[in-house]
Amino acid sequence: MIWNRHHILSLEDFTPEEYNTVLQTAASFREVLTRRTKKVPTLQGQVVTNLFFESSTRTRSSFELAAKRLSADTLNFTASTSSLTKGETILDTAKTYLAMGTDMMVIRHREAGVPQAIAAEMDRLNVRVGVLNAGDGQHEHPSQALLDLFTICTLLDPDRPRLELLQGKKIAIVGDILHSRVARSNIWSLTASGAEVHLAAPPTLLPQMFGEFVDTRSEERGARSEGDRGNHNQPSTVNCQPNRKLFLHWQIEPALQDADFVMTLRLQRERMAQHLLPSIREYHQLFGITRDRLQLCKPDVKVLHPGPVNRGVEISSDLMDDPQFSLISQQVTSGVAVRMALLYLMGGGKV
Repeated sequence: MIWNRHHILSLEDFTPEEYNTVLQTAASFREVLTRRTKKVPTLQGQVVTNLFFESSTRTRSSFELAAKRLSADTLNFTASTSSLTKGETILDTAKTYLAMGTDMMVIRHREAGVPQAIAAEMDRLNVRVGVLNAGDGQHEHPSQALLDLFTICTLLDPDRPRLELLQGKKIAIVGDILHSRVARSNIWSLTASGAEVHLAAPPTLLPQMFGEFVDTRSEERGARSEGDRGNHNQPSTVNCQPNRKLFLHWQIEPALQDADFVMTLRLQRERMAQHLLPSIREYHQLFGITRDRLQLCKPDVKVLHPGPVNRGVEISSDLMDDPQFSLISQQVTSGVAVRMALLYLMGGGKV
């Protein structure tokens, strides 16, 4: 297993070896979490600071629990009660926590690029402080995509989750792709596995630029979305790097046809600067995941959602709670093991 990263800011340049290192390390911590004593001394004496400039339930709680399970000390930052309200800059806030002895910073912000800026400042100061992107604007959310990957791979092989298990699988990502940092990170991780990734959304939430997302240098950048074609059952295909396949659909049916996994995304109305949908009711009628729609998929299809879920909008409430199809609770559980793995690797854990 290989690990040389000091920061985790994006999955764009992750290698298959790094994905497998995360998956196998997370598998070992998943076993730890089944014990009566769910704590190991791996990061004892280190300080993990959660700098969350944006509201969060799952991600923040998951990182805090992961750090405590590794015996690290934790500091939690809340923007509304911080010196930011008095005019302090974000970089000065980060340097304040650095002066307190922070070893790792987990950063979430509504603007893209903030974790990268803090990581650059830590590097400029020549301090060994790792920065982990916990979601920045419409850029990326690496740990969410890694826990999604871990959830799927452990379903396919509980004992040895690995990237190659997804080779040739069809995975549909449905919903507000335009505003989703989760979708962007999942595109990188899932296409790296050799899976066929199918994006489906209304044209206003799935612009044509996603056809070039995986590799903007691709000679096939002229590929059109299916909305430009006469036959709406023929998707746009972008064959980018070897084993990376990305498909775009402006109708949901071809994306779901024979899908092995379906990932539905929350409508991020707080990020929408204009009216991009006629109504929530119409969106659910056209793109909501229901039992009837799942009949288009493989019989053993599984459904994922990064949360929080708008019941009856992205997914029907009964389907969300059905363990035969839903992996949503497993995603939350996987999140602790995966984030333990990431903190362990960033904290100098031996692999």
